Amino acid sequence: MAKDDKSGQWADLSDVDRIIHEPARLTLMTILYAVQSADFLYLLKESGLTKGNLSAHLSKLEEAGYIEITKSFNGKVPHTDCQLTEAGRNAFDAYVQQMRGALGG
Repeated sequence: MAKDDKSGQWADLSDVDRIIHEPARLTLMTILYAVQSADFLYLLKESGLTKGNLSAHLSKLEEAGYIEITKSFNGKVPHTDCQLTEAGRNAFDAYVQQMRGALGG
């Protein structure tokens, strides 16, 4: 719980979106929120995650319907592109509003 400065009451954060709230996934959602799409190598570099860890977190976000993953080939080289879905953008907006409320902003 976090104290709400406006009402002096404690804000209930028990319903926070746990998919987004996990630090690595929050980082990925923040990156993807700011761009139209990003490829795997860009996300790897910007997030600082390992390939396996990044892949696992992207899978969780995809399962939740928050991102869309498109796999293709550039010649013989695999290419993975990720972008937020409308549901992902809405969930991230809701998460940000909830955190602002909890922090009194």
